[in-house]
Amino acid sequence: MRIIGLTGGIAAGKSTVSRRFAEHGAVVVDADQLARDAVAPGSAGLAAVRERFGPAVVTEEGELDRPALGAIVFADAAARKDLEGITHPEVWRLAQERFDAAGAADPDAVVVYDVPLLAEAAGARPLRFDAVVVVDAPAAVRVERLVEHRGMARADAERRVAAQASDAVRLALADHVVDATRSVEDTIRSADEVWARLVR
Repeated sequence: MRIIGLTGGIAAGKSTVSRRFAEHGAVVVDADQLARDAVAPGSAGLAAVRERFGPAVVTEEGELDRPALGAIVFADAAARKDLEGITHPEVWRLAQERFDAAGAADPDAVVVYDVPLLAEAAGARPLRFDAVVVVDAPAAVRVERLVEHRGMARADAERRVAAQASDAVRLALADHVVDATRSVEDTIRSADEVWARLVR
């Protein structure tokens, strides 16, 4: 079994690449889904988030109020670090469970760990990836996509992009780079080229 780390900044096109790798037969483990699982109703993760950020970040139904939490952590770097300190270790534990299950099901599996915050979390735990793929689009392009395709206010889009690791920091992790600067079709072609190298 091989484990490939797949990362990219917000609106870079990482989800497109993840889906394409799945079409090629990869077992995709989605860190965003694991992050939701880590703060599911009744979880220790959600209790820790409530303790740190207050009852306003939990709905009356006992679920995480993501917009309320996002308004706090995207405006305050220290708060964001506190949140990461709560969620990252639990997400990593869940990821290890998924890796182990994939390997048990198929010892020759290619597992793709789709993780947006790989650069931000890299120092927090030992990484065991056989390769890291970075989906790259410049920050300015990603801001435009957030504004045009997701209807985000420009100031909010710029803040979201700035809250993540820089392009240079992310690219420093890369064994392979998917160029997602232009069209979806171009991104898929670049992803196919990288996949061919991964399985060669």
